[in-house]
Amino acid sequence: MKPWFVYALRSRTQRYIYVGMTQDLVERMMRHNEGRERTTKPFRPFELIHAELAADSVEARLREKYWKSGRGKEILAEIRDPIAQVAESVDALVSNTSDLNSRAGSSPALGTESR
Repeated sequence: MKPWFVYALRSRTQRYIYVGMTQDLVERMMRHNEGRERTTKPFRPFELIHAELAADSVEARLREKYWKSGRGKEILAEIRDPIAQVAESVDALVSNTSDLNSRAGSSPALGTESR
C-alpha cells in the first residue's frame, strides 16, 4: 500500500499557496509545474514548502483540512515568506553576477594581473 502525502506548494511568481494530498508526490509536483492542473496553472512555477506522510487517505484528508484552515494557512505563510525572501535574494545575486560577468568580458580574469 502506497503512503499518502499532504503537501504545500508556494508559487514563485505570486503570493499563492496550494495545499493538496497525493500518493505520488513527484508526479503531482510535475503536473502542477507543467500546468496540467486547472486550479494551479495560473500560478506556476511552484516549489515545495511542506510535505508530510499520512497513514491513509482519511488521515491525509484531515491533515489537508488543517493546512487549509486559518491556523494552518498562518503557519504556511510564515514558512513561505522567508523562502520567498531568500529566493529573491538569490535571483538578484545571480542577476548581478551575470551583469558583472558580461561587463568584465574583455577584462583580465581576477587574480591574473601582470606584474
